[in-house]
Amino acid sequence: MTDQDDIKKAEAAFIEEGRLLFAKECEFVAGAATLDMLPDLPLNEIAFAGRSNVGKSSLINALTNRNTLARTSNTPGRTQQINFFELGGSMSLVDLPGHGYAKASKTKIQAWTDLVNTYLKGRAKLRRVCLLIDSRHGLKDVDRELMSMLDVAAVNYQIILTKTDKSNPDELKSVIEKTENELSKRPAAHPEVFLTSSMKGIGIETLRAELASLAE
Repeated sequence: MTDQDDIKKAEAAFIEEGRLLFAKECEFVAGAATLDMLPDLPLNEIAFAGRSNVGKSSLINALTNRNTLARTSNTPGRTQQINFFELGGSMSLVDLPGHGYAKASKTKIQAWTDLVNTYLKGRAKLRRVCLLIDSRHGLKDVDRELMSMLDVAAVNYQIILTKTDKSNPDELKSVIEKTENELSKRPAAHPEVFLTSSMKGIGIETLRAELASLAE
């Protein structure tokens, strides 16, 4: 067997591990709209963050191969609490309220921001934050603010570019290069940028495998 065969075999095993984990039962276990509602859960957690309408719920549904696990909506700001899902007794998936939604009241926006920031900075079982970025628009200042907070709190995070099927190839390449350049200067950022499309299934298998490596 050649080295190339060994690499292909290892890659196939890596993908299969992710497929098997995300094929398991995934259930909603808790929702927290205030700090005192945050549950004390035993499993490692992967949190999904991003601007409103970036596709967090769609990505969670695609990863778990379910259509209605996480609520999706064309109305930004629909997710108004932190939602916790248990995946196969091995991991918790956490759907965070979208940040940067200007049409909500200032009081509500501040409450969501305080809740999310407190969760992200103080969660002992949080293993990684998947920060979703619309591939057509790239990083915005509101994303950078969250990244800076995670850098200071030493919380590992990874950029997931969404809706890549809707991006112009040249523009997508430019967004990838700019994103990777920014990440290289940030201490808590995972260096690899994942490209995904929940609608087309692009990058879903690889992301499953990556996240499966963080399970209990």
